[in-house]
This record gives sequence, C-alpha cells and structure tokens, in this order.
Amino acid sequence: MSRFEIMLPYYGDVRLMQDAVRSVLAQDGGDWRLTVVDDGREPGVPEWFAGLDDPRVRYYRNDRNLGVTGNFNRCVELAEYEYVVLMGCDDLMHPGYLTAVRAAADREPGAAMIQPGVEVIGSDGRPYDTLADRTKRKLYAPKGPGRALLGGEQLAASLLRGNWLYFPSICWRTEAVRRFGFRADLGVIQDLALVVDLLVAGESLAVTPEVCFSYRRHAASESSAKAFTGDRFDEAKRFFLETADRLEALGWPQAAGVARLHLSSRLHALTLLPGAVRHAGRPGLSAMLRHATR
Repeated sequence: MSRFEIMLPYYGDVRLMQDAVRSVLAQDGGDWRLTVVDDGREPGVPEWFAGLDDPRVRYYRNDRNLGVTGNFNRCVELAEYEYVVLMGCDDLMHPGYLTAVRAAADREPGAAMIQPGVEVIGSDGRPYDTLADRTKRKLYAPKGPGRALLGGEQLAASLLRGNWLYFPSICWRTEAVRRFGFRADLGVIQDLALVVDLLVAGESLAVTPEVCFSYRRHAASESSAKAFTGDRFDEAKRFFLETADRLEALGWPQAAGVARLHLSSRLHALTLLPGAVRHAGRPGLSAMLRHATR
C-alpha cells in the first residue's frame, strides 16, 4: 500500500536536481512515490524524466512560474498518500531516510510532523558547519533523549526562539498540511508559519535521531538573496509580531513573548552586516540595523 508521497518542487540547477532524484530512487520499500513539479524552463528536463521510465516517478511542468510558495502549494494539492515530504531540489536523502521515517510514523501515528536527523552540506556536497547550524544544535534544539513527541506552547516557544527544524527533511501528515497550506504572503518564513498553524491546532512533532538527510546550504539560496536587501527580515518581523498577538489571544503568553522579541532573527541580521554592505551597500546596511535594533 502506498503511504509516502515524496514531492520535489523543482527550479534551478539541473545536476543537483538529478542527484536529489537519484537519492530518492535509492529508497527501500514499495510504499512511496516521487512527484517532481517543475517550476522552471530548463531545457532537457522533461526528456530526462521520460528517459527514467520509472513507474515510481511522476513529472509535471507548470504552465507558468508559480514561485516558491505557489509551487509548495501545488505540491500539496497533488499529494495523494498519507504522508508527504517537500524535499529541496538540491538536497539528498540517505538510503535509510524512509526506514527511519516509517518507524517514527509507526511509533507516533498521531504526529503531524516527523523530523529526522540531518547533516548539513555545502555546494560541493561536503559537510558544511555554519554559525547558524551550530546555534541550532547548541542553543535551540531540544536536549535529552533522541526520540520525543513535542507540541503545544512549549514547542511553539522553542521554535520561535530559534527555528531548529530543517523543513525539506520533514515528513508531514498530508491531511494536516492540506488543512492550512502555505501562506501566499510569505516567501521565506512560510515553513515556520505552517508549523505554528499546526501547533495552534493541537498537532504534534515527532523527533527521531537517525541522521538520514543531507540539507544543502549555500549562499545562492532564495533566503540568502532576500536577506542582503532586508526583504527577509521585513517579512520575518511582520510574521513574528502578528504571531505574538495571535498567541497572546490564545493564552500562550510565553510563546507570545518570544515571538515579540524574535531575538534570534535580530541577531542573525547582525551576523549578515558584512554581506549586506558588500551586496546591497548602504540600503542593505540600514535594513540590517533597522531589524536588529527594532
């Protein structure tokens, strides 16, 4: 019985996408399907998928460019199985990814989200340890037993203090994601917004420690490009302040206070000051300082 829908919202580098696809094809079991939703116009891509001739793979090319959030929502619309993964088109599944996720889903069938262990790699595919990732591990990620079921205000406060999840590696219960979808007015922080929606609705997150996914981090990402102009942080500030009001009304004062302070987001802006000056000049510097000092 098919259970896992692996969605690959694609745009950008063809070679990295092909590596991502091959990593999915190496998964075990007969309970999954890969669906690629192509939001670009790179030549030869439809022909490459046709050449795979693999019944486990579906390929769609959008009639028009939907953008990041629009393509995420298109993927959710196309998902038909119980669980869905929205994998990055330059990330890699390890051969044991679905083995780990299956076991976690069986242990915690009520969880709306499953976060497995993740390694971070750079553009060259080698391990890549950044300040942001060290901070996630040492300051924000929960300590203690490797397997846990988390939820409620405590988890909301933890993630709003510093989002330690790796969105492309998460396995979601399809029905839960479809209930909310991704906010069209958010272009970078839409994953955290969805998690908050799910937590407010009473859903939970299962964490399992097996490292079975490689998340690629490189400076050419959408979030990095927006950061240097301040767009990312303008969006983040709006989201955090809206969320603070929402959680205050819900009766989650601790999480509301963390969202209103959004300290990690402001500290992140300070770390990007040199890059903002290089890439965006005085406007970039002003944007970083404005966000950092509120």
